[in-house]
Amino acid sequence: MRLKMEYRISISLVAVLLAASLVSGLVTGCRMETHSAPRVPDTGGRDIHVARADGGTVAPEVGLRAPTGRFTRAELREIAELSPLGSPPRDPTNDVTDDPEAAHFGQYLFFETQLSESGDFSCATCHQPEHGFADPRRLSRAAGRTPRHAPTLLNVSFQKWFSWDGRDDSAWAQALDPLESPDEQNTDRLAVAHLIGDNPELRRAYETIFGEWPDLSDPERFPEHARPVPSDLDHPEHRAWKSMTASDRQTINEIFANVGKAIAAYERKLVSGHAPFDRFVRGLKTGDESKLEALSARAERGLKIFVGKGHCTTCHFGRDFSDGEFHNTGLPRRSWLKSRDLGRYTGIPTVKGDPFNALGPYSNAAPDSEVARELEFLAQKPENKGQFKTPTLRNVARTPPYMHGGHFETLEEVVRFYSELKAPVAVAHREGSLEPLHLTDRDISDLVAFLKSLTGQPLPERLKRQPERPLPE
Repeated sequence: MRLKMEYRISISLVAVLLAASLVSGLVTGCRMETHSAPRVPDTGGRDIHVARADGGTVAPEVGLRAPTGRFTRAELREIAELSPLGSPPRDPTNDVTDDPEAAHFGQYLFFETQLSESGDFSCATCHQPEHGFADPRRLSRAAGRTPRHAPTLLNVSFQKWFSWDGRDDSAWAQALDPLESPDEQNTDRLAVAHLIGDNPELRRAYETIFGEWPDLSDPERFPEHARPVPSDLDHPEHRAWKSMTASDRQTINEIFANVGKAIAAYERKLVSGHAPFDRFVRGLKTGDESKLEALSARAERGLKIFVGKGHCTTCHFGRDFSDGEFHNTGLPRRSWLKSRDLGRYTGIPTVKGDPFNALGPYSNAAPDSEVARELEFLAQKPENKGQFKTPTLRNVARTPPYMHGGHFETLEEVVRFYSELKAPVAVAHREGSLEPLHLTDRDISDLVAFLKSLTGQPLPERLKRQPERPLPE
């Protein structure tokens, strides 16, 4: 669920949230004593082994049982919260989020290179289907070079904040950012509107989903290119945008928002679950020995570290292995990154000022909805400097390199970084209770084996390419 406000992390607490800001996510070198997720209460607050007739351990409150010596009751409770993945929550800001025609149209747009100024780039340029809908490069290259690594879109609809700094509060709002980014598709919202209006198939698809197409034929009212550029008031596209009436700007924004909503409806289908880990958890629930063999001995030991002494579930909890919040884990400098990326500190004012946010006129959420209230109470704080979002760990093995800047090439490097925490911090300071675990080489190898067990089933091939037509046959 979305929280009502950005929570404050206090160094005076015994336990502080920890999250690795890595593209496909990883925190393993954390020593924490509390858990920020809702937990099933432990009777008496003790770690109890409950003996079965065969000597195993049972956690009856979550319906899991394990053979003797493999997991404690507390560890079983942690494991129970991580599986199965299930279905993503509904997005109240997007009325077409579950519309199959909108998803088909959005898939067509996702792969459409004409949605870039040069005609060479699409969403799939950086979110490559064969690389887990992430980018194998540290920083993406399209119209320019992006300042951050492109994260995976697999299971993206389970998230509540989008982009590494949370500058967007919906998947459809995030989908609009790359379209006008000079480093990505480098187009503008008037060009997008004219592309759809001038193409009979695109226009018919739009009208089928969103209703009658407005008349954009007057070039004085609707110039060929225009968009807001608040950082450069003399930019010709900004001047063209400001020359339009408020009503005409709203018409274009509605079209632009609907493009994002269709793309988000497609991205909602990019769900990859049923990993070996999920099969193993099913074995813990049913006692099926064949399912318990889904994890190797190494991966099972890694799982025990993950939910036990590593306390990794402090931040990587829930079915998608993420708390959905933001943390400064003290990443080191990298020569290919700008020196001071403030992350969430700049993301908060950006999302609050975005006309496409949950409180804006293009959102379908009620003004008193939980998602809208959360945005209303969101406040920028000094401790937000250098914080980045806790990403999912599902399918993490598919999506190197890791972290928001492509800091590490392998999962082993990431685990070792959090085990040692030796590198100087690039921005602000590392969260106070983050301490190294001093993992052994075997521990690191086991954790990596477990993370690889989070690789879900591949998506159908039909979701990994552009459909022949903007609407289904």
